[in-house]
Amino acid sequence: MNEEFDFFSKTSLKSYNLQEKVRYQLSMLDSLDAFTRKHSENVASITCRICEYLKMDDNFTVYCTICAYLHDIGKIFIPPSILQKKSRLTDEEFEVMKTHTTIGYKMCMKDPQLRPYAAGTLYHHEALNGSGYPNGVAEKDIPIEAQIIRVADEFEAITAKRQYKTHVGIVETLNMLIDDTKPSSVKSLPDGLKILADETRIGKINRKFVKALFKVALDDIEYEISARTDYIEYLKSEIKRAKEALNYYHKMESASSKRKKEYYKQGVLACLRRNETLEVVPDMYTQLIASLNERKAHIDKLYSEARQIKKLVV
Repeated sequence: MNEEFDFFSKTSLKSYNLQEKVRYQLSMLDSLDAFTRKHSENVASITCRICEYLKMDDNFTVYCTICAYLHDIGKIFIPPSILQKKSRLTDEEFEVMKTHTTIGYKMCMKDPQLRPYAAGTLYHHEALNGSGYPNGVAEKDIPIEAQIIRVADEFEAITAKRQYKTHVGIVETLNMLIDDTKPSSVKSLPDGLKILADETRIGKINRKFVKALFKVALDDIEYEISARTDYIEYLKSEIKRAKEALNYYHKMESASSKRKKEYYKQGVLACLRRNETLEVVPDMYTQLIASLNERKAHIDKLYSEARQIKKLVV
């Protein structure tokens, strides 16, 4: 059974219950492929949380979140051979992929209920320095909602384990976004343009929104640490049970009489859950210890990631 995403849960949308405002808009996502739909859901959640950290007006946050849900709606009309391609797109294929921005914009403009959210679909790949698409507009010509969505979109797309690429770590991704806030290299530009680029000091994305994204990432890490810590406590209790079962098992194996064997066997069975059998006992303890050590190591890694994020400067 496929897991269903609850669009309206507070886990997904944090402090905002958008049910009344987005039910129709969200129904549009049903036409997207599974990967694009999940991506849109995640980008909307990140966008909502960035707005929250920036203390945006509640109405704008709702508006911005809906825009984020719809930002890739134009991909409905991108051929699956391109949209789901596992290898790098050719230049020609990328030009087709880029049309999802204008297709989505036209879809929204034709529908009175979607029209207010058209800016997110059209502008979310534009860059502050004018290097984006589809129109190459820059700075103040790019709506704030699209600037926020671009940051959330890039973060989710890079960190997510998609069918066509390898997962990239959170800290590495944030460093990539920090680089995108900086002016592009001017080494290959003519002298006149070098001076202009140095004076403007404009990157592709807004520093303020990347800085808010740091807090979103830290929240996620802290939540994962908490959840894994709770599970470690559960594992410790399971290890204690497994150790007791193993002690009885060893005594059962070495018992000299049938009566003692049966006595210790009952001791083993008393330690087991309903779906467990005697055969699992010899390996159960070592497997649980290995699982505990693995999760402890992962928590150490999460703490390390959190420390690195706190040191990032944008």
